[in-house]
Amino acid sequence: MTHVGHPTAAFGQPDPDDSSDAGDGQPGRPGLPPGPLAHPPAAGDEPAPGRPAKAGWRDVVAAYVGLTKPRVIELLLLTTVPVMFFAARGVPPLGLVLATVVGGALSAGSASAYNCVYDRDIDEQMRRTRRRALPRHIVTPLSALVFATVLAVLSTVVLLVWVNPLSAALSLGANAFYVLGYTMVLKRRTTQNIVWGGIAGCFPALIGWTAVTGELSWVPIVLFMVVFFWTPPHTWALALRYREDYANVDVPMLPVVAPAPVVGRQIVLYSYVMVATSLLLWPVAGTGPVYPVAAAVLGVVFLVEAHRMWARTRRSEDLSVIAPMRLFHTSNLYLSLLFVAVALDPILF
Repeated sequence: MTHVGHPTAAFGQPDPDDSSDAGDGQPGRPGLPPGPLAHPPAAGDEPAPGRPAKAGWRDVVAAYVGLTKPRVIELLLLTTVPVMFFAARGVPPLGLVLATVVGGALSAGSASAYNCVYDRDIDEQMRRTRRRALPRHIVTPLSALVFATVLAVLSTVVLLVWVNPLSAALSLGANAFYVLGYTMVLKRRTTQNIVWGGIAGCFPALIGWTAVTGELSWVPIVLFMVVFFWTPPHTWALALRYREDYANVDVPMLPVVAPAPVVGRQIVLYSYVMVATSLLLWPVAGTGPVYPVAAAVLGVVFLVEAHRMWARTRRSEDLSVIAPMRLFHTSNLYLSLLFVAVALDPILF
């Protein structure tokens, strides 16, 4: 979900450090590829202040909310609720939707807060994350850790009591994978961090389906795979924009260790697989005409934008030419509209 990112847990997207934050990159460290993508700091991109002289209760509340990365939650829930409509072949019970949304939001917020605690060292150095609650010392690491744990417990209880045990187990498992697998193991060790870490962000499709049906099937697995193949193009576009920021803290995102044309080619390859996978839902689920038409049109738009960005990377390494955020925003729109089509198809046909 925004940035949607970054996304974030049971309803978690491997968060590219929250795309909603402002700021630009810095020159990379010795030993990393030269920094042709470097660009001057944006206006207002000053270093984050230290501990505020007086942090009022509004500042503290805002800081705790910020730990949950609300924009990421929004996108993740957008891949949950439509699947519930599809599973119900219409409008699902509103109480069930509410419980699933609340449980999912708590789970995603928990994972994001854990991520903020673990990554607070690099967040202090990255220009686009240094204004978060922990780098600014509005919230202590221990308080954030307790907050994250409380959210995780509440999420599990809500899903277990008001949804079903399978959805609760999937949520808890995805939360653990995001925190332990992606944040603590993959993110700082491999260029495939976002590929395999992206598994956590695919779970909302499974949870939305099981919330209604109480069981798994091939239908949510197809949607799971759509999000899986969508995550690398989405995140690598953002990482191109903030390449120097990641390089500065030695996080080996693909754009840090590979030339821009290589990243562009990988984005195009994943995009083709993503679009092909999205079209599989038509025969697998026996959808009406709304979904396949939407998937085809949206897929063409996404592929055109991916090819355009790849072509730009072959002409120049200058970010103003590559314009990776165009593809990033296109990817958000693509996923949002695709899942809206998932929800509308059973209602209209």
